Amino acid sequence: MPIRTPYLLFLGDAPHAKTAQGVLDWQPELCLAQSRYPSCRLDLGLPEMGFAEAAAAGARSVLIGSAPAGGRMPPAWITDMRRALEAGLDIASGLHERLNDHPDLKPLADRLGRTLWDVRRPNREFSIGAFERRSGKRLLTVGADCAVGKKYTALAIEREMRARGMDAGFRATGQTGILIAGDGIAIDAVVADFIAAAAAELSPAADANHWDVIEGQGSLFHPAYAGVTLGLVHGSQPDAMVLCADPTRPRLGAGDFDLYPQPDLGDCVRRYTEAARLTNAEARVIAVSLNTSKLDESAARTLLNETEARLGLPCVDPIRTGVGPVVDLLAQI
Repeated sequence: MPIRTPYLLFLGDAPHAKTAQGVLDWQPELCLAQSRYPSCRLDLGLPEMGFAEAAAAGARSVLIGSAPAGGRMPPAWITDMRRALEAGLDIASGLHERLNDHPDLKPLADRLGRTLWDVRRPNREFSIGAFERRSGKRLLTVGADCAVGKKYTALAIEREMRARGMDAGFRATGQTGILIAGDGIAIDAVVADFIAAAAAELSPAADANHWDVIEGQGSLFHPAYAGVTLGLVHGSQPDAMVLCADPTRPRLGAGDFDLYPQPDLGDCVRRYTEAARLTNAEARVIAVSLNTSKLDESAARTLLNETEARLGLPCVDPIRTGVGPVVDLLAQI
């Protein structure tokens, strides 16, 4: 059963709204309004509505669009989610804290006939798998670091492929991707032994000309998240990979990792190729995607051209330049 839409995007008072912003960017027709506290500095440009007002206007679910510190809802948020249920709305969440395990929200939702959607909780079990080669073609976005544009790059590539009449589908591996696509597997919530099997199930055997465009997670170069990345690389058996990076970061992000510098992109190409060839001997990195949003137009173009010349691979920014050169290569594979 799909999550009921449209959404009221709940921002609360968190400083970031990666999930809400991602859904708004790629499925704007699903986003009716936003709800935030007076102290919230984020503004998605949507109408401001309370829960009852949004329900009356046609909203069907509250989407928790930001992540509070520590990944758990503060008491004020829980009170608001109770009000949302009482107003007639379902709740969708990508937090690690599970709504369906909450001692207050779950009983109230059951009594009112509302649905709590924990999109980070896999709704299936996985076996180890044999990892035989599968028919069809697969592209995986991979990262020099976390939060560098792997999801946006994959979505942009899938959109461009479909616009050209190519047989392609986006495969979501994180909570925001799942909310955009309507399906997928939150890879970071799968038991470690079964991550690769889950990735294989996400991109099963397909027609020879079909492309699964798989959203990458984490980074082989991040000490906290390399494990989930490696399982995804092995299980997806990519024929092609696109390396994503943020050229403005001197150190690794996604936490307190200042001791770790950003890896060299050439090293990333070599290491990802080596890892992927365990399950696909023909795997290769075919292009680079840089998030140049913090650079002006001239600096961005210069960096893209220099990176392309240095690595000998097409280099794009999925938002600024589009991904046409990447899809040109995929059409030849």
